[in-house]
Amino acid sequence: MTSPPIIELTDRARDIFRRVVEGYLEDGQPVGSKTLAAGGALNLSPASIRSVLAELEGLGLLAAPHTSAGRMPTDAGLRIFVDGMMRVAEPSEEERAQIEARLSEGGPVEQALQQTSALLSELSGAAGMVMVPTREQRLAQFSLVPLGQGRALAVLVGEDGGVENRVLELDTAATGSLEAASNYITSRLAGRTLAEAAQAMRAEIDAGQSQLDDASRDLVERGLAVWSEDADKRPVLIVRGAANLLDDEALNDIERVRSLLEDLEDKQSVSTLLESAREAEATRIFIGSENRLFGLSGSSVIASPYRDLEGRVVGVLGVIGPTRLNYARVVPMVDLTARSLSRSLGKLIA
Repeated sequence: MTSPPIIELTDRARDIFRRVVEGYLEDGQPVGSKTLAAGGALNLSPASIRSVLAELEGLGLLAAPHTSAGRMPTDAGLRIFVDGMMRVAEPSEEERAQIEARLSEGGPVEQALQQTSALLSELSGAAGMVMVPTREQRLAQFSLVPLGQGRALAVLVGEDGGVENRVLELDTAATGSLEAASNYITSRLAGRTLAEAAQAMRAEIDAGQSQLDDASRDLVERGLAVWSEDADKRPVLIVRGAANLLDDEALNDIERVRSLLEDLEDKQSVSTLLESAREAEATRIFIGSENRLFGLSGSSVIASPYRDLEGRVVGVLGVIGPTRLNYARVVPMVDLTARSLSRSLGKLIA
């Protein structure tokens, strides 16, 4: 059934619907006619309220759990509420200060993304997610450090200060060529991506224009290959705070929780969902069964793109939690965090 636009509801039905949704989002419990009638704010009897609740249920906006006489919003009802009735609560000064402080600490890009994901989790009480920027970083230095026993550590340093390490197996004869190979690669890395540097070095080696001996050339090839061979396996998503999803209510529905945690393990699928928010002008909200990935687990995702200094979208961040998320609070918080991260990362990934 297609739910009606909120403007087609009577004022009385709209008021009762709003109170049910806000009550449910407040404590996660279905809202009954007695609760709505208490205090006399509606100036309606419980019987009249029950009649309106039944009407809203018939329109597909509310549902009545088997274990309760109260009503709770359906996914369609939440969508109508979020799009047409929600009163957004802007982040407090304390929350703004916390976001700005945490995201201005400096350090490598990876550290900033980890901080952002953890911060989103803390502020929302749900799980925070950040997609790793898709643009390749510019590189600064490459080193091959002997470890002994026929091994060396390949260390790659980015212009943003990020460091990655890989272990290489060596022939004993190659140990003496580590410094020459390191210097050769570093001299051709400055300001280039790994792909650009690799292409230039291989062209030079193939043309016989390098001054490297055979052992050094082999180290250069292997030093570059150790990164390129696992490019497809690099993490595309950072998730923090999944334990927040295991609240008391969630534990009463173990199958739903198991489904959600399994969905989060499939980071590529989650990233595909977030990708659809890359071109959004504003924060996007995916509610429950609206998306296939989290339909079974009954979860919602609030996502917003973040950008570089030139305004180009380089990733997406967001929050995932139960459909009873406090949308009015979390939506502007996610938007503010995206803008703060954009400012913090702009100079590093531009």
